[in-house]
Amino acid sequence: MPETDERVLFLGPTRKDAAAGTALIAGAGLRCHACASLDELCREIPNGVGAVIVPEEAAVGPGAAVLGAAIRDQPPWSNLPVLVLTAAGPTPTARVKALIELGDVTLLKRPLEATEFLNAVRAALRDRRRQYQVREYVAGQARLAEELREADRRKDEFLAMLAHELRNPLAPIRNGLAILQMADGGRDVVRRTHGMMSRQVDHLGRLVDDLLDVSRITRGKVELRKEAVDLNAVLARAAEAARPTIEARRHRLIVTQPGRPVMVSADPTRLAQVVGNLLTNAAKYSDEGGRIDLTLEEDGEAVVRVRDTGLGIPADMLPRVFDLFTQVGRTLDRSDGGLGIGLTLVKSLVELHGGTASAASGGPGKGSEFTVRLPKLAGAEGSGKAEPAVAARGTPRRVLIVDDNPDAGDSLGTLLEMAGHTVRIARSGPQGLDAAARLRPEVAVLDLGLPGMNGYELAGRLRAEPFGRDVTLVALTGYGQEEDRRRTREAGFDHHLTKPADLAALTAIIRNGSH
Repeated sequence: MPETDERVLFLGPTRKDAAAGTALIAGAGLRCHACASLDELCREIPNGVGAVIVPEEAAVGPGAAVLGAAIRDQPPWSNLPVLVLTAAGPTPTARVKALIELGDVTLLKRPLEATEFLNAVRAALRDRRRQYQVREYVAGQARLAEELREADRRKDEFLAMLAHELRNPLAPIRNGLAILQMADGGRDVVRRTHGMMSRQVDHLGRLVDDLLDVSRITRGKVELRKEAVDLNAVLARAAEAARPTIEARRHRLIVTQPGRPVMVSADPTRLAQVVGNLLTNAAKYSDEGGRIDLTLEEDGEAVVRVRDTGLGIPADMLPRVFDLFTQVGRTLDRSDGGLGIGLTLVKSLVELHGGTASAASGGPGKGSEFTVRLPKLAGAEGSGKAEPAVAARGTPRRVLIVDDNPDAGDSLGTLLEMAGHTVRIARSGPQGLDAAARLRPEVAVLDLGLPGMNGYELAGRLRAEPFGRDVTLVALTGYGQEEDRRRTREAGFDHHLTKPADLAALTAIIRNGSH
């Protein structure tokens, strides 16, 4: 509690009374500030006050309104004790009423004995301390309410992210099942589809594993299988695991190692998971063609650094970047950022190894660097119901698909081509515009989270083309809440389908070819 919160603001009837009263209060070990005028006393009240002592003539004279306003301006929890020094003899009833209206007022008749005066001051300060307890309780309840609101907000964001991340791989898997059912044994189609479905199932498995790992760590159920490990081998293993993600975004991975063993006592699988998460994080949050540096060095400890040229981290986010479900800059074109648990796993697993994990960034657009420090070692097939086939062939349509997820876009395109439609596939908004100009599609199936130009903008650009008025626009996205549907309607879409789309519904839309 600030010292000013318990000080007594004292305006004496005379200078002599002020000096004597101030000395008496200070001599009792209490804080006192002598005020030369009522205006000064009122100016000091907002700076912290335990009690106010004023003479009767100041409390009911020309300055009474100023004093009353200063007292009323106190926070809701405050009931400022006011000691009024009244003149000897009876105080008129009307004046008593006016004084009482100031609030928590105690009338003290002059002349006062020192003991009586100090007892009144101490009683006022005790009352004020109880008010401060109420203040702290109110503030604590407000903080708790804000924490609960924040937790509820983060829970809602996490559930939305989880739904989105699960829908993305489910879309190509569902398409793949339908392709296999229609493929009539075509080996090339089956092989491509099998590879795509395997990748997406692996992705789903990683999502589930990450969720389970977070649960185990928070419950203290993770057991490390430690052994003597050369971090050079861990980096190689992690780089290989992350390579598909890095190459898909055309990044350059530069690995720098000391050329000698760097030994630690660790669980090699878990450490590879740590480094792999950092590399994947760098790849996802860097624009295509970026650079990622993976460095192993020694500085009394084993030090692993992952530096990228990507999105960067705002200064206010750095302290929270390892918090559960936290993501930096999650936008439509960064919608594959994951569940916001990868960095939480990194920090938790590193700390289980007795190490530390930290993040640094020059700010938005200036890349990020994550550093892991570890102590060096001293001396040394299922069954299930098949997905229904795509509905029977109808009138062939010209269909444009724009999706930056190759598996999702290509598998859907294969399905529609097998159904007899003419299909063009684009990976971005600008590519979609070029393809549309050549194809003049009857139906356009657009992902919303596209790089550079999102699906909403692309829909508007297509509608502005001479052929665009009659195009049936279908939003195919991982986001399916009512607000998302409202936005697609306002952007000019005719239909909103969530991933994985109901193939019968999509086929019906394409077959009807109108909006």
